[in-house]
Amino acid sequence: MTLINSPQAPAAVGPYSHAARVGNLLFCSGQIPLDPETMKIVDGGIEAQTQQVIANIKALLGTVGAGLPNVAKTTIFLTDLGDFATVNGIYEEAFGDHKPARSTIQVAALPLGSNVEIECIVELNA
Repeated sequence: MTLINSPQAPAAVGPYSHAARVGNLLFCSGQIPLDPETMKIVDGGIEAQTQQVIANIKALLGTVGAGLPNVAKTTIFLTDLGDFATVNGIYEEAFGDHKPARSTIQVAALPLGSNVEIECIVELNA
């Protein structure tokens, strides 16, 4: 197993790595909408937060030479399932025709007051 931390993604806000590579699978920790420069949650509501989360995932995946087409499974955590349609639209635009397996869960709270967090499992080239 290899632990991975990306200098392009926001620093971890706890004692964990951005991802763990096991064979050709990458298990990515959840990304919240932190601006990697300020380490603050982005302003602009659920739309801006979801876009930032996806940007953070892309930055992390880029560190290992992967991208969204390599994603096999995502889990989306929302503090308000009423935001599902908005998040779903932004997610669909980002992933395009690639439709990985997915779960979406409403939770009571997320780190640093975030409204959305997304984690993923990625298949890497051998």
